[in-house]
Amino acid sequence: MSKQFIISAPSSNAGKTTVTLGLLRLFNRQDRAVQPFKVGPDYIDPKFHELASGKIGVNLDLFMMTQAEINNSLNFYGNNTQINCIEGVMGLFDGAKKDQGSTAEMSKKLQTPVLMVIDAKAVAYSVAPLIQGFTNFDAAVKIMGVVFNRVGSERHYTMLKEACEDIGIDCFGYLPNLKNIEIPSRHLGLNIQGIEKFDSVIDRIATQLDKTVDWEAILEASKEVVPKAISEKKSTVGKNIKFAVARDEAFNFIYPQNISAMKEVGEVTYFSPLHDAMLPDCDFVYVPGGYPESYLGELSSNKAMLSSIKEFAQNNGQIYAECGGMMYLGKFMISENNEAFEMVNYFDFESTIANKKLHLGYRTCKINGHTFKGHEFHYSSLVNDNETTIEVMITNARGGETTTKIHKKNKVMGSYVHHYFGTSEKLLQLINQVNYLGESPRDIDR
Repeated sequence: MSKQFIISAPSSNAGKTTVTLGLLRLFNRQDRAVQPFKVGPDYIDPKFHELASGKIGVNLDLFMMTQAEINNSLNFYGNNTQINCIEGVMGLFDGAKKDQGSTAEMSKKLQTPVLMVIDAKAVAYSVAPLIQGFTNFDAAVKIMGVVFNRVGSERHYTMLKEACEDIGIDCFGYLPNLKNIEIPSRHLGLNIQGIEKFDSVIDRIATQLDKTVDWEAILEASKEVVPKAISEKKSTVGKNIKFAVARDEAFNFIYPQNISAMKEVGEVTYFSPLHDAMLPDCDFVYVPGGYPESYLGELSSNKAMLSSIKEFAQNNGQIYAECGGMMYLGKFMISENNEAFEMVNYFDFESTIANKKLHLGYRTCKINGHTFKGHEFHYSSLVNDNETTIEVMITNARGGETTTKIHKKNKVMGSYVHHYFGTSEKLLQLINQVNYLGESPRDIDR
């Protein structure tokens, strides 16, 4: 029997990630096997989760994944653990459209209670109607209680606790307004190369939570679940594909379910565009996103790897690349200082992070009768784009058309969209699109 709960807050920047990381480390100290999960498509928080818990952070996303896929992820990654700790996204009811895809919807789908983290820095008894409003807004969302963040003193906490008592909400404790425990904003501008330096910060948070939060009461109020054993299995479709996956400091935005799907239909070998000289023996190359803009000199100077990938592509090799991976396949990447660095030079475009512009949101791509879902989040743009694209409808979470493109030349496909293909069926559909040569892609500039 395991315990399962969700950590959320009224809004972003209230401290839910801080409390999540502290609890993950605290549970580890107590020899409680804990598995972290993250609501939404974010790649960064799961990396901090892994640092805090020693277990790979796993995304649960109601837009990109079916209910069955979410349940399978909970069972597979939560097997042999005592606690499923799920960090929410943004504010409790914030979704792509109203509360669709929100932490609140996830709570209802999983029938799992929510621990609310309340930023108490500038509030005292007035916190009562705030908490009561969140508790009563949707009766199907069960608020198990609250933990206060950035509390100024014991007297301050007493006032906050009295507010909870008056509205009948459990208060599990607080985190004082400590200095130097902030986790930096988790966006694409954050280089996580030195993520290990936050290990001591997480230790400090855990030590404090152990003093001022009743973590045993939190577990007592959590949902009891019995994970069903689900093992990675080889598909019965008779495939034995050799996948080569780019994974290093520059390329590491990878949903673990995508790798599990690859292992169902073949075998996975990792390689480093930064450090290796050539591709491993493979049938299919996956170059995910990450932080290539932080390693432009190193990537550009590894001429052997650049040549290896270009030769593979020119010899009918199958490659799927997304966001930073797609940029890597272009002619040049241009730095913030407008310095150009030569890349693989297969796709006929350049990418630049000068004059940054945020592109953000869920994406639904309908290609040749198949639907793929994913997420777009980048500050870079393509310039001097003379590459071909495929005919595809790409819409946002509200069904509106976007300007996002999918480039394709021979059996190489690239897009700014980070796609979720966490089942063998969806993965094989994607591979079929990479191989699809039945219709010439249109040239966007001719």
